[in-house]
Amino acid sequence: MPRETEPMENLKKYRKSGLEQFIKFVRELPVIPPRTIFHKLEEHGYRGQDEARKAVSLMAYRHIRRIKRIYLDGAKRDQILPKSNFLLIGPTGCGKTHLVELLFQNILRLPTVIVDITTYSETGYVGQDPSTIITRLLHAADDNPLLASIGIICLDEFDKIASGQNNAIFAGAGTTKDVTGMGVQRELLKMFEAGEVVVPLELTHSTYGDHIVMSTADIAFIAAGAFSGFQQVARRRGAVDRIGFGRHRKAGTGIGLDTIAVTFTTEEVENISNFQAYGFLPELMARFTRIVPFSALDAGTLKEILRLNVIERLTREFDDEGFRLLVSDEVLDHVVRESIRRETGARGLAAILTRHLESAAFDVFAEHPGGEVRLEVRGGEIEVRVG
Repeated sequence: MPRETEPMENLKKYRKSGLEQFIKFVRELPVIPPRTIFHKLEEHGYRGQDEARKAVSLMAYRHIRRIKRIYLDGAKRDQILPKSNFLLIGPTGCGKTHLVELLFQNILRLPTVIVDITTYSETGYVGQDPSTIITRLLHAADDNPLLASIGIICLDEFDKIASGQNNAIFAGAGTTKDVTGMGVQRELLKMFEAGEVVVPLELTHSTYGDHIVMSTADIAFIAAGAFSGFQQVARRRGAVDRIGFGRHRKAGTGIGLDTIAVTFTTEEVENISNFQAYGFLPELMARFTRIVPFSALDAGTLKEILRLNVIERLTREFDDEGFRLLVSDEVLDHVVRESIRRETGARGLAAILTRHLESAAFDVFAEHPGGEVRLEVRGGEIEVRVG
């Protein structure tokens, strides 16, 4: 094991070499008004989720202002608001992680990592150690601990670390959660607050590598998850509360399997007891400043995303190959209806459209000098015509 003094010696070395870079970075961080951030996200192609977008835009503004007040103005931490941790909860393909990626990586350019939390396990068990989450942030900050200490960590698939004690039935299957989830939750507790964490400098399972001690006092955590079955748990709890202790509803009373593309209410997500019943430590949930519900995207928003994001990229690809891609409005409506039926949200749009174009692309790319590729709807199905 490394000597106890080594982490602090390493940290001093990194601080000395990166302090000037850090101060310059903080000074140049853009202070963008929340309303402007909201519209910039739309300029970058983000659509829908107005209420959630407002909440995260304000959170981002406060994070930047807080960092500047501490490191440039010398403000004392006990005189300003503590850091914010957010939980984004909503159906798959509704834009949760995409919002984090666009805002913090592309617009604000803060050190940001998006990690799949399901690959982590309690220290001492098979799987990645939770402390290496901060190692990933350190690498995203060019190995400067000071820059990493003001970054953003997005924990994707957060709902998958609910305790194995949770008996929720998930859409499509009857199963329970990962048994190691509770251990990971306990290890996240200290990170979420303002703890000192021993962080490996490399992503390795070895305990003999170099480590440094980092504070998480200014690292904002944003967790995101679909929370399949959560609404079922919340409604079951509500039904039991209404009927009385020890009594249960009969079958056919409307509490059944949850669908995927659900919209969570503010009342459901602000009740910590619902998360406890789902399999989360109440003290971990209490460390979230805000729990933000995301809605399932409507047909109009999906069609706009399809036209502006998916079609534009495919059109550029076909144009590079010498072909003009023409997609009728009926095709867009058909793809949107299929995405809604499958409950895949925006994530499924490209998959559906690409599947229909694969054959044409396979046949004509680098084989023909050019022409037109048309997508039309005939007999309720999408047809591709090359001419």
